[in-house]
Amino acid sequence: MWKPPERIKYQTAVAQWPTEEAAAQSELYSPLSTPNLSLEQRTWVPAMVPWRASEQGEVTQDVIDWYARFAQGRPGAIVIEATGIRDIPSGPLLRISDDRYVAGLRRLTDTVREASGGRTRLLIRLSDFLTIRRRPQPEIFFNRFLEVTATHRQRLDMEREDEQTIRQRLLSLSDSELQDVLSSRELESLREGYRERVTDTHLPGIAALPETLPLLFSKAAKRAHAAGFDGVELHYAHAYTMASFLSATNTRTDGYGGSREQRARLPLEVYAAVRAAVGDDYAVGCRFLSDEIVDTGSGLDDACFFATEFARAGMDFLSLSRGGKFDDAKQPKVGWAAYPYTGRSGYECMPAYLSDKQGPWGRNTEPVALLRNAVRDAGFVTPVISTGGIHSFEQAESLLAENKADVVGFARQALADPDWFEKVRLGHGGEVLLCRYSNYCEGLDQKHKQVTCELWDRKALDAPEAVLASDGKRRLTAPQWRPKNA
Repeated sequence: MWKPPERIKYQTAVAQWPTEEAAAQSELYSPLSTPNLSLEQRTWVPAMVPWRASEQGEVTQDVIDWYARFAQGRPGAIVIEATGIRDIPSGPLLRISDDRYVAGLRRLTDTVREASGGRTRLLIRLSDFLTIRRRPQPEIFFNRFLEVTATHRQRLDMEREDEQTIRQRLLSLSDSELQDVLSSRELESLREGYRERVTDTHLPGIAALPETLPLLFSKAAKRAHAAGFDGVELHYAHAYTMASFLSATNTRTDGYGGSREQRARLPLEVYAAVRAAVGDDYAVGCRFLSDEIVDTGSGLDDACFFATEFARAGMDFLSLSRGGKFDDAKQPKVGWAAYPYTGRSGYECMPAYLSDKQGPWGRNTEPVALLRNAVRDAGFVTPVISTGGIHSFEQAESLLAENKADVVGFARQALADPDWFEKVRLGHGGEVLLCRYSNYCEGLDQKHKQVTCELWDRKALDAPEAVLASDGKRRLTAPQWRPKNA
């Protein structure tokens, strides 16, 4: 992962925790009530990628155990991981692309609701992604993936040679020599792996995305409703398809790219299709970026515009992230796919304890506050969820008290300690396991391994409730918590 030049080491520290009485009187533990989204408290566990589904995208017992453990902490809401709306292979990631997934998702919602005593709202993140391939061996790329063109022949001065001879010639060239022969996209496919973009409108499937995606999202939302979820979160963030439509890098000329209005067109059409499918009394919101953190990408001004338009359309909540793009990702190893959290934009999404003067905490809170102000100035009261490096009660409470957010999201901190919410509510904040921001979890995600936290994955491996990872060395859920004075 990209690291800031300053490389200052930070240690998580919390000045004080509230008493049970003070927590009960806080903004954080006050309810949020809107027509479609009511929370007992203003805490939110954003979607994470645990890599626990079956290879066919089905709910497994490991998936159920993972979310049930978060539910035991009784946060206001939990968002289930980015769940694919297309019925295509995606490894051990959840899918909602066919009716056959509904029964498993229903088991998940029933179990999680029971684990929280009915106090936690459960939403699911609906996601679409375009094709991405692993970085190939040069031999495979030149012999299987590269289409030999007249341009290649001309640049090599080999117009009359047969195709195989040309491929062998290309294979013999140095990296610098290839720059004079291959196009920029061909070089990218060789060095990074092939990746589709929403601007590849010469591909029929990409050109047709404005026609196909509203239907796919709306069908997935109906399945989510049938499976018992309290709402859906449309995934318009990071490196996913819909985020690419919102991006300033979207230069489509078919009315779905270029200006802010045209870039927001498909996300708004997707929302309209989803709303029509699930009705006016069901929670539908979205996750998008306050800033892409990449050259020529969208910034805060764009995000404020999108937020206002999403609120105007009637979305029930707006959840904000930051960065996490392919554009500045590090070159993957041969046989690995590019990972969109390895560049500077990825760092801004998941900053680590090795940081700059700003530190790893709350880097997205001020941008979110400005965005919320833009929504309020436009006359809308849509709840805005602030996330990113939030781990203490004081942090969260100040965001709400200063009107910088309406709900506070805890991702890595909730992973470090799923009981954070109950511990703080009951006056046991001193027992909280604080996230170290080592990004141990992110490293596992990058390797497509079952995600755990270094603070608990090797603790009490022989406990009766312990379920171990496939390597037999790590717990798949945090140890159970009992108050010290209980």
